[in-house]
Amino acid sequence: MHEESAPHERPRPRSGLIRLGEDFTALLDGLGAHAGGVFLLTPGEPVLALAVLAGLPRAITRPWERVRTSVSLPVADALRERRTVWVGGAAEMARRYPRTAITLPYEFPLAAVPLASTTTVYGAVFVLWPGGHPDRLGPGERARLAAGAAHLTAVLADADRAGRPVRAPVRPHTPAVAADADPLPAMVARMPDGMCALDTEGRLTVVTSAAADLLGAPVDRLLGEVPWAVLPWLRHPLFEDRYRAAVMSRRPTAFTALRPPGRWLSFDLYPDTTGISVRVTPTRPRYTRASGADTGPADDPAASVSAGAIYHILHLASALTEAVGVRDVVDLVADQIMPAFGGRALALLAARSGHLCVMGSRGYPSETVAAFDSTPLTLRTPGARTLLTGVPAFIESPAELERAYRGRADAHADGGLAAWAFLPLITSGRSVGACVLAFGRPRRFPVEERVVLNALGGLVAQALERARLYDAKQDLAHGLQVGLLPRALPRVPGLAAAARYLPGTEGMEIGGDFYDLIRVDADTVAAVIGDIQGHNVGAAALMGQVRTAVRAYTATSGGHPGEVLALTNRMLVDLDPGLFASCVYFRADLRRATAELARAGHPQPLLRTPDGRARVLDVPGGVLLGVLPDAHYPRVRVPFGPGSVLALYTDGLVEEPGTDMDDAVAALARRLERVGGDDLDAAVADLTRGAAEASQRSDDVALMLLRPGGPGPSPADTGDGDHDRQPEDDEQGAGDVEGDARPDHGGDAHRPRPVGDGVLRGRHREHEPE
Repeated sequence: MHEESAPHERPRPRSGLIRLGEDFTALLDGLGAHAGGVFLLTPGEPVLALAVLAGLPRAITRPWERVRTSVSLPVADALRERRTVWVGGAAEMARRYPRTAITLPYEFPLAAVPLASTTTVYGAVFVLWPGGHPDRLGPGERARLAAGAAHLTAVLADADRAGRPVRAPVRPHTPAVAADADPLPAMVARMPDGMCALDTEGRLTVVTSAAADLLGAPVDRLLGEVPWAVLPWLRHPLFEDRYRAAVMSRRPTAFTALRPPGRWLSFDLYPDTTGISVRVTPTRPRYTRASGADTGPADDPAASVSAGAIYHILHLASALTEAVGVRDVVDLVADQIMPAFGGRALALLAARSGHLCVMGSRGYPSETVAAFDSTPLTLRTPGARTLLTGVPAFIESPAELERAYRGRADAHADGGLAAWAFLPLITSGRSVGACVLAFGRPRRFPVEERVVLNALGGLVAQALERARLYDAKQDLAHGLQVGLLPRALPRVPGLAAAARYLPGTEGMEIGGDFYDLIRVDADTVAAVIGDIQGHNVGAAALMGQVRTAVRAYTATSGGHPGEVLALTNRMLVDLDPGLFASCVYFRADLRRATAELARAGHPQPLLRTPDGRARVLDVPGGVLLGVLPDAHYPRVRVPFGPGSVLALYTDGLVEEPGTDMDDAVAALARRLERVGGDDLDAAVADLTRGAAEASQRSDDVALMLLRPGGPGPSPADTGDGDHDRQPEDDEQGAGDVEGDARPDHGGDAHRPRPVGDGVLRGRHREHEPE
């Protein structure tokens, strides 16, 4: 009787990651490409993680399995710029991506394409072609690549809609590659030369008897092993480099090696998408000691240091030049050194107040990190000894650690660790810390490996010293900036206010943007926002002087906008600091619901009126402060009653490369309309969100929002027309008569103007002296 399969025996549906891998492999086949991978964005982080890898071993791709979206790599550029990135070969790679070219100096073309829909960015893919591919991407290939990327994007979108979003696993998924089940062993065995086959990870899958005889090892010892791991005389980096060249370029390559004591062998490598076929034949030496030439790589004392380790070191050395802070150094060291030497855990230690402190770690349990942090330098521990003496320590087993540091081994041995390298970090002749590299199994540290690790310690020390100086400079700059800006806006009855400042991310992350809110009298309040030229300590110091001067002149002049700016301008001219300032000064009579503004070369303020529309205030602009000693700053009166919201901002909020300033201000006005004015803190956060989330800000940003309301005196009834009069003491505002007369005509020349096409054109150009 036929028995039907139970429901639970039905094939399970493919996961999103497996489907992604299969479809990506099909894309490679359709393009005639031999390798590639799929990177996916990590949720909540600006990091691309390698999710799918096809045609390449992890030993080559491991340094790039997690890359920040801001770095200069083809996949990162494709993601950021939403375009296809094409690199035609080794020469173009060296010119455009020198860090990649240093570690992968092989002939292969590459394309990187973003995976993005109109609403969501998922990641990017990269594709490699054999070295003989033309240096340009053909129209048909470009179309198939674009269609394939669109299909993969749809796969990711489907998974999202199904509630099962695809995420990058800890180890990249490698799709299965169909291989010939019959390697024709009988035919190969009749060949007089030795024949081997390597899989895509470099492991021997086929070894003929002739090859085993030539290599000097039995077949069963060779199968499943990487040749340079099982044959000591093949451990020179040159031999692994030739293998890597074959994998990356898919071109035949060859090398000659000396099998001790005196037998020379020639290796010819023939790659394809499933692995590499190797022909091994006896040959004659190309040079001899008698001729005065070197005997070749086999005699090199560094022969046991793998090419993979050397490439990691090269990549680390290149990457460390771009490290900014201590956290960057820790991440780069962990990402490069641990995979290169097979480490399981790493920690960077420094001395602080007589104790070891952990600047950063990877792979250590939190309790172990806490134990390191609490260790006095006077205790006899390997980390303290290395840091104080500058002498490295290589401990090959837990038993050796216990013998050398009896009673102090527990913290180091936590987490199943069994061998350690303690490397001093020395720069300019002094110790700046120590690097602890821990391993999961006991191991030997050959002399040549110790030399390489010590050299790495020097690289890390220099980068760490630069990073610590940078962090200290940033802390100083941040403290100076915080000290010069108001810690909090004062509480003014009858007025709600909110402000935010964001430093630029270039240079010292300190600038000259400033703002302030000043109580003039019981009914009057003044606000100022400005921007000092430059992004350095000088700009910040001058900003403090200008802010103090504005407060002083507000007190002595009653807060008349034109007079305050004129006096501040005179002070800057007299100081002659070599820097200029832009500024907007605002004074509001909260009881009369009126306000006055004057402007010195600063972006036009915005006013959200009670009807919900945001308008650009057409305030005549005087020249920048500090340019002309007798500069005049006209003032303009505007209504400022219940429901109004005034936005004062600096140009860093709206200036973007390639974007018209007027268009950017118009976009900010539309956003001000949408956010409303009920919750000013939320509105400030919303209006500055794009700048706050940007990975790079070339300029600092300041924004202040003001709204009549809150506890205190209520404005007069806006229906009686009082808000259209000048304050009673206006006639005392020397120098402002021209500016005051123009709005009083009752015309529209200086009333708030709606944002629209052409309205803002040419009205933000007063940043240069007039």
